Amino acid sequence: MQEQLKTFTQLILEWNKIHNLTGAKTPHEIEENIEDSLYPTTFITPPHSILDVGTGAGFPGLILALAYPDTPTVLCEPRNKRATFLKYVAMELALSNVTVVKKRVEAYQHKPFGLISSRAVTNTQMLLQLIQHLQDQQTRYLFYKGEQLFDELQDVTREMDYDIIQKNKRNYLYIKG
Repeated sequence: MQEQLKTFTQLILEWNKIHNLTGAKTPHEIEENIEDSLYPTTFITPPHSILDVGTGAGFPGLILALAYPDTPTVLCEPRNKRATFLKYVAMELALSNVTVVKKRVEAYQHKPFGLISSRAVTNTQMLLQLIQHLQDQQTRYLFYKGEQLFDELQDVTREMDYDIIQKNKRNYLYIKG
């Protein structure tokens, strides 16, 4: 996995010069994003499948796919340049567990996922509405949030069993079904 992360870092730096995929412009900034993406693997239940909504340059979905190489992972990214980048990286890293879907999540049809993750897509209530057709009672959620999470939770209209794990300025919202 270390070699794959090294190659991923090189590819993102290379592509970012032309396509502006992410605000992370240095190896150190990319490493911080990788660590941010991986941290939840210390407290979540390993999923049987993953959907990452709005994967962007690969955070957190592609990194979670590396962490769980036997877990089918769908990276849902509507922007063409980012989806193309994700497909290229998946091919270069020989990630047979990764499928890249170039569409908005509300237009994507699939059986329910074991884990749905997202970082910096929309507020929690809206996100839960957008993905409701891709979940069942066993689906868990991992949303990478900032300080606004606590205000967002006041607007959520459904019952949830969840934990908030804080690290640095990140709030990881882990909803357990």
